[in-house]
Amino acid sequence: MDETLKRTPLYQKHVAAGARLVPFAGWEMPVQYAGIIEEHRAVRTRAGLFDVSHMGEAEIAGPGAIGFVQRLVTNDVARLAVTQALYTPMCTPDGGVIDDLLVYRVSETDLMLVLNASNTDEDLAWIRDHAGPDVRVTDRSAEIALLALQGPRAPEILQRLTAAPLGEIRYYWFRPDVQVAGRTVLVSRTGYTGEDGFELYARAADATHLWDAILTAGAREKVVPIGLGARDTLRLEAGYRLHGNDMDKSITPLEAALGWTVKLEKGEFIGADALRRQKAQGLTRRLVGFTLEGRAIARHGFAIQREGAAVGQVTSGSFSPTLEKSIGLGFVPPADVAPGQPLAVDIRGRAVPGVVTKLPFYRRGEKTAG
Repeated sequence: MDETLKRTPLYQKHVAAGARLVPFAGWEMPVQYAGIIEEHRAVRTRAGLFDVSHMGEAEIAGPGAIGFVQRLVTNDVARLAVTQALYTPMCTPDGGVIDDLLVYRVSETDLMLVLNASNTDEDLAWIRDHAGPDVRVTDRSAEIALLALQGPRAPEILQRLTAAPLGEIRYYWFRPDVQVAGRTVLVSRTGYTGEDGFELYARAADATHLWDAILTAGAREKVVPIGLGARDTLRLEAGYRLHGNDMDKSITPLEAALGWTVKLEKGEFIGADALRRQKAQGLTRRLVGFTLEGRAIARHGFAIQREGAAVGQVTSGSFSPTLEKSIGLGFVPPADVAPGQPLAVDIRGRAVPGVVTKLPFYRRGEKTAG
């Protein structure tokens, strides 16, 4: 393994658990432990524990912090209450997605931005380049470990480790300074799996203690560590986009079917003019979900066809362990976005038939794809 790769505070735990470690976004990360399908099903039926400490965290503080982030992202940060979180793209002036972030309103004046690992350095440079004198931007990534406990049994398992009433934390809300297994943690009811659960922001020095405590607390439910492989299949079933695959600086949030995150009425923000123009002129492509016949997997970059002609491109694809069918995301012309619309994917020279499928493929407790 490349010695220049970074390691999270939980690296030795992954080694001890027999994880298969791979390079990912400059980090040495576990792609799987027991196996992707087994780990995927553990999260869907019980609970699983993820190390996502490779994600970046930026503190935005000062009297101008709220207004600054409001101009930086497409969603409406001003509507956030203290202890509420928000999902939002951050765009270039041309409307392309630099990254998709979580924004946490920590206080009346201060925010925390959670950045994708592969984009952290570029994001921080962009944010600092646009910050005014009334804003302080601090990189907290190295100080913070991030654990995610996800699955239908996650709330009861985590509740065994804290006196805080976790049931009072609503989806996309959080509580700072919660005592979990004797350590101070920010507990957020968020995740990237489509299941209930929590993300825990803790001091890096507390990561191994919390990891062990959660696995012990969840022993009767057979909670297991989960790698990046199952994280990807879980997020795809839930219809969540992956930056670098389903969107990037050449793709706008409107094209990525994230129009609900673009609040053009909130006032000026970076990319607003381009997004207004695109909305007025109409899209030339849009991201859709699709399912395929058989078990062949549509990989990133494969051509999407209609009546034998290429009309778009696959951005994400996998075999769904929950639905037991091949699923994917990709771009097609606006005329081809209706659920049930037939399509095909060119997989190694063979046109594999399928249909456009309404997202998400999976909704908690039910299978939504036909």
